[in-house]
Amino acid sequence: MEKLYGTGVALVTPFTNEGLVDYDGLKRVLDFTALGVDYFVVMGTTGEVATVTRSEKKAVLAFARANNPKNLPIVYGIGGNNTAAVIEEIKDTDLKGVDAILSVSPYYNKPSQRGIVAHFKAIADASPVPVILYNVPGRTMSNMTAETTLELAKHPNIIGMKEASGNLEQCKAIADGKPEDFLLLSGEDLLTDEIIKLGGKGVISVLANGFPEEFSSISKLALNGDFEGAKKITESFKEINPLMYAESNPVGVKEVLRLKEICGNQVRLPLVSASDELQKQIADLV
Repeated sequence: MEKLYGTGVALVTPFTNEGLVDYDGLKRVLDFTALGVDYFVVMGTTGEVATVTRSEKKAVLAFARANNPKNLPIVYGIGGNNTAAVIEEIKDTDLKGVDAILSVSPYYNKPSQRGIVAHFKAIADASPVPVILYNVPGRTMSNMTAETTLELAKHPNIIGMKEASGNLEQCKAIADGKPEDFLLLSGEDLLTDEIIKLGGKGVISVLANGFPEEFSSISKLALNGDFEGAKKITESFKEINPLMYAESNPVGVKEVLRLKEICGNQVRLPLVSASDELQKQIADLV
């Protein structure tokens, strides 16, 4: 799966003032991010999947497939805390042209590690395309241990892990124990170079929505062994990165896109658009 090396952008879903999906805005986001990224991640957390309907999800995927300016690989988010419902959605979705699905570790239920393993094995067994795991304890309130990831890495249809625990020791344990072809991907933008240094192959990024060429150069440099150059660019994002999450993702990065006249900053409740103070802080850095 070398096509998923480098930078995947966790695409935002633009909305109109009336709260509908803004397909004109989405077209501009696709065109803009394609300038730098290596693949698209459609309908992940950054795409506000929690407040998008099943029919809207399908429509956004179809639109991304039809408006893919460089024919980039596509990863599509299908996950949840109800295993049977996730499997039903997989079976109910046209995954033609999708290179892999990204599936988040079950949230709210707080399953045991055994439960997480069973959940993902059932999903991988049912999926007609490869599965990338997603560990994000800050949202799910449970961590997938390195041991759990390595157990799941043995499954022939599980090809990688988006690791957003922020725990480099855990990432190192995965990198040291994983099969050679298992993709370790950073889920923390500013740890991209560090995770590649450990043996990772790239990142699924929020910042790449607003800075596709600049941010993507981090993984390109790091994968080529230029860690000093990658670190220098990483440092340039240290001020703006926290602002992306100050009022919850994707509020911050949508404000960046508004300032760049790519799409509006509208989000769906219970999220609200960037406050005046956050808008000012971001504008000072863009």
